[in-house]
Amino acid sequence: MSTEAVAALLGMSKRNRVAVLDIADRIAETPSQISDYRTADADGRSMENLMVDGFLFTYWVDHASREVRITEVIRL
Repeated sequence: MSTEAVAALLGMSKRNRVAVLDIADRIAETPSQISDYRTADADGRSMENLMVDGFLFTYWVDHASREVRITEVIRL
């Protein structure tokens, strides 16, 4: 987790922090789930966008390292 991500989490209320971490865990457990829509990043990589419990998660699945890379979380 990046320093920016830690700072963002620490800046949230405990309720939102727990919600974001729980949702991130669910995404990581089932990265092949169907997202709400797809976009592309500057490199042309397919980015999944999933709206859950008032948050929008943008992420991509790094199959080579078997990781889910969450690039953005926005409170809606």
